[in-house]
Amino acid sequence: MKALDPPYASRELLANSTDWRGQPGRTADLLIRPRWSVMLPAYNSAADLRRSLSSVLAHERSGDVMQIEVVDDCSKSDEVARVVEEIGQGRVSFFRQPINVGHARNFNTCVERARGHFVHILHADDWVAHGFYDEMDAVFEAFPEVGAAFCRHAIVAQSGRVLRLSPLERSEPGVLERWFERIGAELPLQPPSIVVRRAVYEDLGSFDTRMASCGEDWEMWARISAFYPVAFTPEVLANYQDTEGSVTKRSISSGQNMKDVRKAIQILDSYVDSPAGRKALGCAPENWAKWGLYWAYELTCKGEFKSALVQLRQALICSQSPRTLAAVLKMARFFVKRRLRFLTHQLQW
Repeated sequence: MKALDPPYASRELLANSTDWRGQPGRTADLLIRPRWSVMLPAYNSAADLRRSLSSVLAHERSGDVMQIEVVDDCSKSDEVARVVEEIGQGRVSFFRQPINVGHARNFNTCVERARGHFVHILHADDWVAHGFYDEMDAVFEAFPEVGAAFCRHAIVAQSGRVLRLSPLERSEPGVLERWFERIGAELPLQPPSIVVRRAVYEDLGSFDTRMASCGEDWEMWARISAFYPVAFTPEVLANYQDTEGSVTKRSISSGQNMKDVRKAIQILDSYVDSPAGRKALGCAPENWAKWGLYWAYELTCKGEFKSALVQLRQALICSQSPRTLAAVLKMARFFVKRRLRFLTHQLQW
């Protein structure tokens, strides 16, 4: 593994925000370490955890090769612990936070407790296909210089229906060229698809806790890409569930999601100092505004007009480019038409 030369960002500038990030202890001195640490953060998610844990256990890796641990963020009941006992059959460790610390800090606890060379943070409502760990093993073996690697993922509805697949970054496994210039502008991957060397977390710190609901994953993966090469495999081996009632979904209704991604842009901007890196970040506000407009459209179609207006406003705050302004105007017209149709229907009743 080697760092990018030259990197897209300044380590000196990155050090200015150390206090906001997790700082996992070193594991290099441990005499016995597994190759893998699969860490599953959970909170009131016992039903989904059954599938997630089962997908990992199906790989049949022994304890000396793979650490598997559920890190519970002080759920309101003991259901998560019971699922671990039932599904894990002694193979899966369990750690419960004494108080609820929030999702980003719980992720940092996952990294801190991970002992393996490679850390996979698998959220309780996501799961992996059989062969995920074999493929990622092969990628790291083939490209030992990378700090992280990821595969394609499917975004899946709670019904199990595949909604869409993530982009095909390259047709064969390999190191992505100028990857920061892509991920610094938008987020094309989701957490279940990516594996990070623990040594990289030790070097750069883990998740930034300044985002309340989302964006901490994008900033983390972009930070890694600013300092280390990243590999990709085109196999679709991870599943990201689009879960109603999740932290992210709730944040869309309140607009906190867009506030968080603006905070993530601000954080990245504080240490990314190369011309190419800053150019990529310059595209991020408009790209995230597109997502705000997408969510405004989805909410309008569902009749959730108040939340749709929140996303419309947040998109406009995020970017005022000519393309964004034209898209906001188009979305506003659609909103008014749907709202009038809804009111007319209500009056008829």
